[in-house]
Amino acid sequence: MEHHIRMPLTKDKVKELKAGDYVYITGTLYSARDAAHKRMYESLEKGEVLPFPLENQIIYYMGPTPGREGQVIGSAGPTTSGRMDKYTPCLLNQGLCGMIGKGKRSEEVLSGMKQNTAVYFAAVGGAGALLSKCIKKSEVIAYEDLGTEAVRKLYAENFPVIVAADSEGNDIYDIK
Repeated sequence: MEHHIRMPLTKDKVKELKAGDYVYITGTLYSARDAAHKRMYESLEKGEVLPFPLENQIIYYMGPTPGREGQVIGSAGPTTSGRMDKYTPCLLNQGLCGMIGKGKRSEEVLSGMKQNTAVYFAAVGGAGALLSKCIKKSEVIAYEDLGTEAVRKLYAENFPVIVAADSEGNDIYDIK
């Protein structure tokens, strides 16, 4: 099935998505990779406020290359999601509704997704140059010292993903 989603991503929208569905996302996404996840996790442990709201949001596991002249962003392909698994359950408990990356997720993350009504999307690895064309705005909003791993606020139009794991625990990596 094909879905066109406008952000924010509500729990009701998440419940409609099933593993294997094609989805096109329009609206605000946040990018964060390993170092940013570690910093967000440590901030939450200290009781600090995160630099962006997690409630009904999607984090794209991506660290872009610098954009060429006239480009909003450089190549924007997904990174391996498993590297964020240690931190993801905590972020799901804070209201995160979706993640975009590539590769299989841990049982702990899949369980956290079911408990919190969240979804995991896969973006096509190796297609970063094409995916970047869907990103119309990009600004660093936190952890600038992390360079390409800084948190970015992105505005995307018809960003193509596949539901890799849905809120009911169905996972395309396990479907036979």
